[in-house]
Amino acid sequence: MARKGDIEMVVVMDTKAGEADIDRVVREVEAVGGQAFVSAGKLRTVIGLVGDTERFMELPLATLPHVEQVIRVGKPYKLVARELHHEASVVNVGGVGVGEGTFTIIAGPCAIESEAQAMEAARMAQEMGAHILRGDAYKHRSSPYSFQGLARRGLEILKEMSLETGMPTVTEVLEPADVELVASYADLLRVGTRNMQNFPLLRECGRSGKPVMLKRGMASTIEEWLMAAEYVAREGSTDIILCERGIRTFEDAYRNTLDISAVPAAKALTHLPVIVDPSHSGGRKDLVAPLARAAVAAGADAIMIDVHPDPRTALCDGPQALTRDDIAELATELFAIAEAVGKKPATHAARG
Repeated sequence: MARKGDIEMVVVMDTKAGEADIDRVVREVEAVGGQAFVSAGKLRTVIGLVGDTERFMELPLATLPHVEQVIRVGKPYKLVARELHHEASVVNVGGVGVGEGTFTIIAGPCAIESEAQAMEAARMAQEMGAHILRGDAYKHRSSPYSFQGLARRGLEILKEMSLETGMPTVTEVLEPADVELVASYADLLRVGTRNMQNFPLLRECGRSGKPVMLKRGMASTIEEWLMAAEYVAREGSTDIILCERGIRTFEDAYRNTLDISAVPAAKALTHLPVIVDPSHSGGRKDLVAPLARAAVAAGADAIMIDVHPDPRTALCDGPQALTRDDIAELATELFAIAEAVGKKPATHAARG
């Protein structure tokens, strides 16, 4: 029996499809009581169909102009499913590709605490060979008394970090109302673990026009993670990067349990890039290097590492931050492992 309310079929338009061709598909679907959700990618437009699948099957969708294929998708997540894109997607972050066949390092301060601290951390990331800078202006903290970030001033410093190093940037956004502001400064929006199922935020990020990094919830299954990504994709963009950052288990010897099997498991289910955050997984700097090495060996498309010029004075997550002495050797090891599993270093496009 056909399900109603979820996307059951997708229509993939070819590269020559125009607005009129897309509108025609939408009209055909709506004429039989269905809904059509249009997701415009860089090369192709994908239209998700919601309604009575049997009625959709009776429509001549495959014969309409510039329709490349019509696919019936069995997963509850449709637009991010591997069934839709058999080839893995590569997400462009300010000129740096993140995805299959490449290995990308994302590094920088967990939180932007001051201009001096952030700029020095940015230079450390650059020396490490990083391709994308991280740095948060807004922080989601367990305690309301902990450092919450510098807000707009932090975003301004993030922009300065990018101009200084020539690297694109990623930063966390916490509220739907802040998405437009954060998107005006950063190249990649990050949704943190505590917000993975903040559906209004996911929708707003999907409308932003910027790629989105989605961290896995601390107690979420892989399917729940992919369903959260579907909220972003349904708003018109499948430029989504999934980040495994450790899940909460009974173990208390370290901060979180890095689910390394989630990397190949998720990559088998979705066409989206899958990366790992070894800093927030272990929560201790002595665990960062071994977890990072394991992540690359398991096929992660990128890793995201916290660095700080003086972790002892850090206002946020100092125990997991790497110093200048820690990073040079680690970068060499990671690039060697990436090469061994068939990945090349991502192209670092200079920013003007």
